[in-house]
Amino acid sequence: MSLDERGPAVARTISPPVPSRRQSPSPAKAVVVIAPLLLTIAMGLWGIRRKNTMWGDESVTFQLAHRDLSQIWLTAQHVDLVHALYYAVMHEVFGLFGGGLLTLRLPSVLAMSVAASGVGLLALRLAGPRAGLLAGLVFPLLPQVQKYAQEGRSYAMVCALVTWATYALVVSVPHRARWRWAVYGSTMLLACLLHEFAVLALVAHGVTLVVSRVPRAVLRAWSVAAACVVAGLLPLAIRSAGQSGQVSWIGGPVRLRYFLVVAVVGVVCARAPLGVRGPVRLSVLAVPILVLPGLLLLVASLGKPIFVDRYVLYSNIGIALLLGAWMDYFHRRQRSSRNAWIAAVAVLAALVPPSLSLRTPQSRSNDVTAIGAAVRKEGRPGDGLLYLSGQHRVLTAASPEDTRFLTDLALAQDPVSSNTLAGVELPAQDIAARMLEFDRIVVVRAAGAHSPTNPQEEAKTSTLRRHFREYGTTHVNGARVSVYVRGHDPSPKAGPGSNSPGASGEVMR
Repeated sequence: MSLDERGPAVARTISPPVPSRRQSPSPAKAVVVIAPLLLTIAMGLWGIRRKNTMWGDESVTFQLAHRDLSQIWLTAQHVDLVHALYYAVMHEVFGLFGGGLLTLRLPSVLAMSVAASGVGLLALRLAGPRAGLLAGLVFPLLPQVQKYAQEGRSYAMVCALVTWATYALVVSVPHRARWRWAVYGSTMLLACLLHEFAVLALVAHGVTLVVSRVPRAVLRAWSVAAACVVAGLLPLAIRSAGQSGQVSWIGGPVRLRYFLVVAVVGVVCARAPLGVRGPVRLSVLAVPILVLPGLLLLVASLGKPIFVDRYVLYSNIGIALLLGAWMDYFHRRQRSSRNAWIAAVAVLAALVPPSLSLRTPQSRSNDVTAIGAAVRKEGRPGDGLLYLSGQHRVLTAASPEDTRFLTDLALAQDPVSSNTLAGVELPAQDIAARMLEFDRIVVVRAAGAHSPTNPQEEAKTSTLRRHFREYGTTHVNGARVSVYVRGHDPSPKAGPGSNSPGASGEVMR
């Protein structure tokens, strides 16, 4: 065949006929969104009631969300201003769906489910479909995520907002459209208004962009968005600084071990050649958001202890991204998937004990349901009731029936009418005088708490010491419920539920 005869054939071969349409990625994206969403909902609903118990912080949400919006605002002027927006949101949720235990916790389940979908999409965009699916499925299995997905507090909502703000950031880098940066900034601002320490994620995002060496136009756009977030948060930060006494209970880093473990694991995973797509690498995004917020809180704690693991719950986004991408890398390196399956089964088996433990009442630092039940059991109708300190009145406020037949000896004005969490107490001399009118007093003490040195608390403790003797104590998760009797009554009658010697198996002190 001559050259002339071959020419047309070659031409026909290399000339593309009609440009083929690019295959739509929507099926993979749908799986990455839906599978983590469903798994997180399933994990969140599993044992969500915790045997119908509630812990102290949830009790505060429960009480405040049942107040009017105007009462929530007035209360926030004295205490918990940082959570005022969350209480307002939960007030509306309670108004729509009723104020029960499930309604208290379901918003957190749904928020964490939305966060899981966002984690999956982030990994999909940065490392591919399989990494996206794995990261999205790993996220709801993390112990800290499981825990706060079932709590009536703001942390799951903050985590969801930071997740989607991070996704908006990654999408905005190549496109640079102003409306995308507006979405990023408004989402971050909402997260910060729900909890101020979400602003630390903003620092992580800035480090990611600097390390990624994005164009100056992108840095300028992010700087404008970040400045707007800080400006929007500043009034809340200034006003809430006056309520810093609320975190005086933090004596040192709270649950620091989890943060350290996941940070180390994440950094190790980041050393692998993980998938790279687009101008922002997965490891450059994930490591700062995993490490920096907690690290900054630890540095700030050198001046005043302020590190609590749930304040930076959103750092779990980073470890989920890194684990998902690392498992994808591990799977690609293995000729056989046998080792991958063995590793997956081992990890799931290791997660079973903590997952079971998190769904028990003992998994929280206190149990207001058990505390209220102990007060109801130990008290007789007409007994006095005393809290050491008065701030611990919130431990029984979620169930007023538990204290209905007892007389709160120190209370001058109830929490609702005084727009406070724990009410207003009488002057010291009036508290002492009222105590002496009773032969039996039920005393509630939070475990490990020290009564503040103010005149009211000193009057309570000195009157108990001088005129009463401890007759019996019931120990429950997070508190001690004691019965005190007047010193002149050596053998008080054991009424229904009284903790007389031998009447129960509790340790006597």
